[in-house]
Parts: sequence; structure tokens; C-alpha cells
Amino acid sequence: MRRIKVWDLPVRLFHWMLAALVFLAWASQEWNYMDWHVLIGYAILTLVLFRMIWGLVGSDTARFGRFLRSPFAALGHLRHIHRREPDQEIGHNAAGGWMVLVMLALVVVQAGTGLFANDDGDTEGPLMHLVSKGRSDWLSHIHSVNFTLIEIAVCLHVFAILVYAVLKRQDLVRPMITGTKAMPAGTAAPRLVSPLWAILALGMAAGAVALLIRI
Repeated sequence: MRRIKVWDLPVRLFHWMLAALVFLAWASQEWNYMDWHVLIGYAILTLVLFRMIWGLVGSDTARFGRFLRSPFAALGHLRHIHRREPDQEIGHNAAGGWMVLVMLALVVVQAGTGLFANDDGDTEGPLMHLVSKGRSDWLSHIHSVNFTLIEIAVCLHVFAILVYAVLKRQDLVRPMITGTKAMPAGTAAPRLVSPLWAILALGMAAGAVALLIRI
């Protein structure tokens, strides 16, 4: 076994920053810091747009085309979840890839509906003026229900990490912190793209959000 770099810094920063921002979005709503809630929403939307760009042009393990496999492959992987075996996946496994896609979709819906939402008080999404009050209320309802789905997805994600740790003796957390993973000797390291390109992608995402909220 030898340790190889499997996760680039942009993917790791995205992962932990998104987790922190989703928690802060929940906390700001619970404690009625709605000005902060709106700003956090912009940050989340920027991060998700960045991840979508990075999923197309980033490092091998970040690209959707590399880790998204068929649903049958994901089900086949889950059938062997009870087997204790070394982790030989360079990036996301077949089931984990779909979990990433589902989580990104939920966060996109959350940030997107938030742009048009209102709380029947002082807080309105920056694009609420583009829709009727009734449509804004409906999108606000979706915004609320969808966050419950995000909470369920987060719980499933944490549960899966614990299952892998207990049943398969695989640590999925450390590689997302250090970026490295112990792999069988001879395993080819994935191609990692320079973080400078990630800065450019993040700038493009931030610019797109800035233009969007000024429509």
C-alpha cells in the first residue's frame, strides 16, 4: 500500500465550507438573523455553481463524468456493503457519486427557491419582484420543505460514513481532510488540476451570482 493524492484542495474546501454554510443558514433562520441568512444563501449558491464548473473542468476525481456510474452499479456496490475489504476507490464509489449528485441538486433547489422567497415580513429574495406574491409564497413553501430533505440527506451521509467505518473498516473522512488515501501499490494517481484554475472558476461563479441578484 502507498499513499496517493486523490482529492484536490478545491474539492476539500468546497466540501467543508458547504457543510459549514448549510449549518449557518439553518442557524441564521432559527435565530432570525435574516440579513445574514440571505448573504449565506448567496455564498452557498456561489459554491454550488463553482462545484458544477469544477465538475466539468477540474481534477479527475472531481469530474462528474469520472465518478457518476449507472444506478445498477450503485445498487451492486450497496449489496456488498457488509463486506470488510480495503478501500480501492480512488474517488467516490458508485453509490457515493449519486449521493453527491442528489445533495448538489437539493442545494441548488434550496438556493434557487430562496431567490424568490419571502417570509411575509421584512425579508424578500432578490428576485421576488419577478414573480407574483402567490408564486413567491409557493416557492417559499418549497424552500422550507426542501431543507427538510437536505437534513435527511445529511443524516444519510453521516450514517453511511459510520457504516463504512464499522462494517468495512474504511475511513472516508480523513482523505477528505488530508487529500490522500492509502491505495494498493501500482495504483495510478489521478490527474489533479492546478488550484489556480479553481480560483478562476470561483470568480466566474461569484460573478454570475452577483449579476443574477441584480436583475
